[in-house]
Amino acid sequence: MKVVVQVVEKIYQEAHINIPDGLTEDAIRQHIVGLYNSGEITPDLNIFQVDFVSISATIAQQPQEAA
Repeated sequence: MKVVVQVVEKIYQEAHINIPDGLTEDAIRQHIVGLYNSGEITPDLNIFQVDFVSISATIAQQPQEAA
């Protein structure tokens, strides 16, 4: 029997980065989003917390053999 198991988790990641001084709040947001979208921040992200949300299982239908 084949069963498909799906686990849903909420993952919190944290990175400590340096950004230029003197930026406005909007410019800080834009800078961080730019780093994230470009993938530059990804190596600095560490898993901080994982919360279990749910687990489910579905029995996969097996094709019936022809007689």
